[in-house]
Formats: sequence, structure tokens, C-alpha cells
Amino acid sequence: MKDIQELFDKIHIKPKDISLYELALTHSSFNADAKTIHHDYERLEYMGDAVLGYVTADLIFQVHQDMDQGYMTKLRSHLVQSKALANYARRIELYNFIITGHSIDRASIEKSDKILEDVFEALIGAIYLDQGIKKAYSYIKWFLYNDIKFADIDDLTDYKTRLQEEMQSEYRDSVTYRLIKEEGPAHDRIFVTQVLFNKEILAEGVGKTKKASEQDAAKNALKKKAV
Repeated sequence: MKDIQELFDKIHIKPKDISLYELALTHSSFNADAKTIHHDYERLEYMGDAVLGYVTADLIFQVHQDMDQGYMTKLRSHLVQSKALANYARRIELYNFIITGHSIDRASIEKSDKILEDVFEALIGAIYLDQGIKKAYSYIKWFLYNDIKFADIDDLTDYKTRLQEEMQSEYRDSVTYRLIKEEGPAHDRIFVTQVLFNKEILAEGVGKTKKASEQDAAKNALKKKAV
């Protein structure tokens, strides 16, 4: 485990109360070894989650002034989902600073989206309590701003759900998907999927995964319906 000062250098923080950060980095498994109760990040995670939600919503509102409520909500959810937060934690190698019991090894921590997400939120909570909302806002903006500014609306849209809802509102029947082609090497597969309604092919879609190809097929079907 690395010295916590290295983390402060990474995130440009001069702590007033270092114990807050130590607590934010302590996993519950440490309690078993230390024979303590609730000396871990859970309460700080709660605070960090609230601060993260507020700052993310405010940044989206300021950056995307023409975006409607529905898309703002989808973008916020996309940005604060477990995988995204875990990847932000990996960006600063947060796994090297987490304090755990002997039951969890360092490699498991690095792979765990859940642990990294929780500790990342706890760290935000510690920064907020130690430095105030202005510093917490700046820290979150450092991670999220480009992802917010250059967000792709297509990534936020569930085309399969939209197509299903439109077809059911008109015909009260569901669409189905059929994988028709899978090609390329294992590390770079391409999937081609058809979307059908009552055995009629509405459109085809292509993607790096089956799910992505289905979304693309639904998107193309919606485009045809709009013509």
C-alpha cells in the first residue's frame, strides 16, 4: 500500500484533517483484523454520493443549456454509474491506497468496480467535509467536465425501449431481434443483428457487441419509421 501523501499530490489536496481521508480509504474488511466497528468509508460514501449528484447535475445544467430534463437525467445517471466511477478511481490508482483486512488482496481491489466506486465517493465526502464545497466541486469537475461537454446523446438513448414502446402503442405486439452474422477475431468481433416485427425485417444493425448491434438495429428502424 502506498503512502497517502502520494494520493494528496495526485489530487492536489492539502488536508486539514488527515483522519477523514484515512477513514475514506478504509474498507470494512479492516474492522475484522483491527476488531473495530464501523471504522470504514460507509458514512463518508453517503455524503460523497450526495455531493457528487449535486455537482454533476449542476455541471450538466451549465454546460448543456439546450438539453431537456430527460436527457440531463440520463447523462447524470450515465456519469455516476458504478463502472464510470470505478474508472475514475483507477485513473488516480486509488486502489493503491485502500486499507483492507487480510481477506482481500490488492489485485481483487483493483478489479472490483463496487469497492472502487464506494471509495471514490467516500473520498469526495472527505474532501467536502475537510475542504468545503468549492474544493469538492473543483475536484469533481476535474474528472467529469470533458465527459459532460463531449457526451454523445446516442450513448444515452435506449433505442430498443423506444422502438418497443412505439410498436406496442400502434400494434400492441413486440419486436424481436435475430443475430445473423458474427465475424472478426475474438478481440475485435463484429455483430450484425436484424430487428423484426411479425417476421418482417424492419432494419439491421452493427456493433462490437450483440447488445450494441441490437441498439443500432432499433435506431435504424426508428429512422425508417420517421421518414
